[in-house]
Amino acid sequence: MAERAVLAENVSKKFRLFHERNNSLKATIMRGRRVVAEDFWAVRDVSFEVPTGQTFGLIGENGSGKSTMLKCLTRILRPETGRIEVRGKVSSLLELGSGFHPELSGRENVFLNGAILGLSQKELRRRFDTIVEYAGVGAFIDEPVKNYSSGMYVRLGFSVAINVDPEVLLVDEVLAVGDEGFQRKCNEKFADMKADGRTIILVSHSMGSVQNMCDRVAWFDHGRLREIGGAREVIEHYTGSVGGDNRSDESGHPRWGSGEGQITKVELIDADGCPTDRLVSGVPATIRLHYEMHEPIAQPIFSFYLATINGQPVSGPNTRSYGCVPDKLDGPGHVDVCLERVNLLPGTYELTPVLTDITMMKVFDYRQNLLRFDVERGASGEDWGVATLLPRWEIISED
Repeated sequence: MAERAVLAENVSKKFRLFHERNNSLKATIMRGRRVVAEDFWAVRDVSFEVPTGQTFGLIGENGSGKSTMLKCLTRILRPETGRIEVRGKVSSLLELGSGFHPELSGRENVFLNGAILGLSQKELRRRFDTIVEYAGVGAFIDEPVKNYSSGMYVRLGFSVAINVDPEVLLVDEVLAVGDEGFQRKCNEKFADMKADGRTIILVSHSMGSVQNMCDRVAWFDHGRLREIGGAREVIEHYTGSVGGDNRSDESGHPRWGSGEGQITKVELIDADGCPTDRLVSGVPATIRLHYEMHEPIAQPIFSFYLATINGQPVSGPNTRSYGCVPDKLDGPGHVDVCLERVNLLPGTYELTPVLTDITMMKVFDYRQNLLRFDVERGASGEDWGVATLLPRWEIISED
């Protein structure tokens, strides 16, 4: 059994919520020194453990207690009851600019934040160029960080946090403000740390990121631990419980959304324009999403999540990323996703269609694993992995 890196045992944390305060001597006398307040339990009797080398996710709605739990793990907050044990060198990035002083320059904050995280000045000088290069803020390193954009703040803070060589890394949703390129670098770094046997605990609202990165997930609900287990299973249970109108469709698949617009059906269309129940690797095909708008919807976004039958994410395209956003849709219609060739290798796949607003935050309809289909072997002949690059090989002798 793997050695334990993190233990939380019957942890509870409360805050005092003041409805009225005595802001003056007169108020204190008139109310008899009483203050109107109540206890709010942000975390209540939570227990879990994380083995060394595991990536562990904390999910839940806003106010569910996951960020409070993370702050308890870092010792920023002291729980009322319970025991927390974290083994090894800890580094954390919990909120935008945490550990930074806005009036100091980026250079000065690197040394300040690095010292807070336990690095000596000598070690920080040795790693300084690496930290700055990774963050990509070299041209602004001597500017006060109060002038930094939110993305620059996060990149520099994250770069310092990972360069202290932590054995346990705690990260909150803050990375969501980084651009796509930086998020890719972060994911690569997480993968490297995991391969090195480091432990990562991640709080995120991005279920795609959690499923891609995490071995196990804990679902927080109103301060309590509702479920803990494998990433895919817990995420499906969590997403099936939120989003407005929670229900199952006629096939028993979880479905939710506010309902102003709906995905009515998903079809596979072969190269001849005929409906099919299977695709062929390397051959053109179309994925057709049928919709019905029950009222006019401005700038709706269509997307889908594609995964293997075992839950391994494969792709998640959307119309916003490809600049295909209508001004408004009303009534029925369909959206075609045209594939010049199917790059999937033989196997069974599941497709989850989604209809959202332009921000992709409001969900009109989400139909989990609505379509299951098979991909047959095509001309490529490959049989490892889930996708093919369909390469053209050339062997050139230099003799």
